[in-house]
Amino acid sequence: MTISSSLNASVAGLAANASRLATISDNIANASTYGYKRAETDFHSLVINNIEGTYSAGGVRTTATRLIDQSGSLLSTGNSTDLAVRGRGMLPVTTETSIAVDNGENPLLLSTTGSFRPDESGYLRSSSGLVLMGWPAEADGTVGVYPRDAIDGLTPVQINTNQFAGEPTTQMDLAVNLPATSTDTGAEGNPETLSIEYFDNLGKSANLLVEFQPRVPPATPENTWDLTITDSASGGATVGEYTISFADSRTAGGTLSNVTDGATGDPYDPVTGSFSVEVDGGPIEINIGVYGSSTGITQLSDAFAPVAINKNGTPVGSLTSIEVDANGYVRASFDTGVNRVLYQVPLVDVPNVNGLETLDQQTYRVTPSSGTFFLWDAGDGPTGDIVAFAREESTTDVAGELTELIQTQRAYSSNAKVIQTVDEMLQETTNIKR
Repeated sequence: MTISSSLNASVAGLAANASRLATISDNIANASTYGYKRAETDFHSLVINNIEGTYSAGGVRTTATRLIDQSGSLLSTGNSTDLAVRGRGMLPVTTETSIAVDNGENPLLLSTTGSFRPDESGYLRSSSGLVLMGWPAEADGTVGVYPRDAIDGLTPVQINTNQFAGEPTTQMDLAVNLPATSTDTGAEGNPETLSIEYFDNLGKSANLLVEFQPRVPPATPENTWDLTITDSASGGATVGEYTISFADSRTAGGTLSNVTDGATGDPYDPVTGSFSVEVDGGPIEINIGVYGSSTGITQLSDAFAPVAINKNGTPVGSLTSIEVDANGYVRASFDTGVNRVLYQVPLVDVPNVNGLETLDQQTYRVTPSSGTFFLWDAGDGPTGDIVAFAREESTTDVAGELTELIQTQRAYSSNAKVIQTVDEMLQETTNIKR
């Protein structure tokens, strides 16, 4: 009985070390595989109840574990959509085959890194057929509210490389100096004009013609101008009329002291120093400065000078690049300087990362052992951030694996030697009968 148990224990030892050899060989084979998580074989002794005075060998059992919670080093690349997770969390991906079926059901797979590039349909896809997923943004770049414990709302990230984009002008800051001599007694009273370009909802260029007409004494009040704004897109129609007056005191000389609303244009707001005019494509808010400020419209000296004209809006431009920032926002850049958010890629987290099911292409699937998943904003909660222009290297340490390989070989040889010894002992036992 004891000799037989020794034989069985050694056979179990051979099988256990063969399992360990399999994990070591897999680790070494994937030493250069991006995102690979090394596997480890643990040994567990099997104890058999023994009668006093005798001992029966129970042998050994093994458990193979994928160490998914270990992170590899990050390697810089030249592709803006090469992504790696720095810290806790995983990227949501799906398979290109599920997208090809197009039945609205895309399985949720997880990955810590990937090299994604637009395919022929614009999907950000890796060479192994994994497609990045995210929440689509609205036209204004905001991302709606989506459930965090379900994949509802997650869609494959699709980029139209031939798309165009422009932004309408909705806000202007107007800083102009008007000549104080134009409102003196005997001045000629010539108007000062200024043309400002803006962009409508379709990215087309139009102009606002801003005219300042001085009031020459004996017109009252003094230091006063009539401001008229016309819109070229509206056929030259007047969209704003205001009367602006300036202070002449020692401390506030040349700054706005009063704005009177005219027949067209929204009322002037003294708190913000702005008013809105309705052009052909919608309202534009124009900031001329608050009362007593020297940063908006002023009346000083004898020169008319547009000091600063700042406005938003751009003409239509072509897509030049796609990048993913640390918070998972997929941003498209255009040659006009416009940057637009297209998607937000969340990070998926589970309570027990090592409980995930391991699949091909360094992907994982949620299981009861891993616990339920939750979708976090990258950089929020327990999750890390997303690093672009980077890949995660394999967690395999080749030197360590080769050391374990030597140990495994010695242990395997020792178990084989025990089997040889048991065989010789059994042979001696059979020879007793001779």
